[in-house]
Amino acid sequence: MKENDLSWFRPLWRRLAVSAFLVIWLIWELFWTHDQFWAFLVGAALVYSFYTFFYAFPKEEPNNGQQSEPPRPPEGDSGSGT
Repeated sequence: MKENDLSWFRPLWRRLAVSAFLVIWLIWELFWTHDQFWAFLVGAALVYSFYTFFYAFPKEEPNNGQQSEPPRPPEGDSGSGT
């Protein structure tokens, strides 16, 4: 996934909402319209979303409540480069 996609799908509720939408759509296709083509496509999208959003989605690294700070320059280095 791209970094933009990762940041947008980071909240769990968004991933659950997309998956719930696909589940409802699949039920609609299976029990109301009986359209096998769309049921297959939506089912494949549902399997892909479960795999991508819940199995392979990168986990957040716990930082123990600390903010990450940029590295400090070595002692005695003013950072001017001269």
